[in-house]
Amino acid sequence: MTRLALLRHAPTTWNKDRRIQGRSDTVLSTEGRAMAAAWHCPELIAGWRWIASPLQRTRETAALMGVDIQATDQRLIEMDWGDWAGKTLADLRRREGAAMATNESRGLDFRPRGGESPREVQQRLGDFLRELAAGGTDSVALTHRGVIRAALGLATGWDFLGPPPLALGRSDLLMLTLDADGTARLGDPARLSMAAS
Repeated sequence: MTRLALLRHAPTTWNKDRRIQGRSDTVLSTEGRAMAAAWHCPELIAGWRWIASPLQRTRETAALMGVDIQATDQRLIEMDWGDWAGKTLADLRRREGAAMATNESRGLDFRPRGGESPREVQQRLGDFLRELAAGGTDSVALTHRGVIRAALGLATGWDFLGPPPLALGRSDLLMLTLDADGTARLGDPARLSMAAS
């Protein structure tokens, strides 16, 4: 059994404005930098290997935490939002109308114009999980909301319709255990906080 903790990067200026980031290489906000600097690694994950998305907001988060990233992995990059990067969901819902509602009702098969679906994120993440399980090294992945949601779906069967089965705060790690074939299950605990206790 291999353990994996997934942590979302600290907030960016685009998060504050509710703009969709996708693959845009944004930087942390002043508040995000302060948040990352205040995070503390729980004892449970001490000594685990750290892997990050290649986007600078994840690497900046790690640096502020004083964490040494051993590797970056393209499979941990945020969902590709295509033409909708930089927009807000509220604006898209106003502009796209019924077409947006129909698209959102597709759950795992929701697809931004020119982007990728959550199901496709799960497929690339599945490859990452299988490789991680084969290596057997407990790891922390510093990544993005879309990737964490994809992992939660893989671990629980959630189809992206309705609310997620586990609520995660900005300072929370999603804890998974991986079987030898890379099948993901919620860990025990399923959620762990990076906030100082």
